[in-house]
Amino acid sequence: MKANELRNKSVDELNKSVVDLKTELFNLRFQLATGELDNPMRINKVKKDIARVKTVLRERELNINAQ
Repeated sequence: MKANELRNKSVDELNKSVVDLKTELFNLRFQLATGELDNPMRINKVKKDIARVKTVLRERELNINAQ
């Protein structure tokens, strides 16, 4: 997920993305604990995606037009 793609989404879509990503992260951590996780690097990717979405939300909150 790219930051430019996220900037084209609405605030509601971004909030939904955060919820979905957090749910996915929970499931990945559960799979890791039970030994079923195939790709452990997926956890890092999901964490970074959450950070990207939250950054875009914060930019909107502060009315920053970063490109």
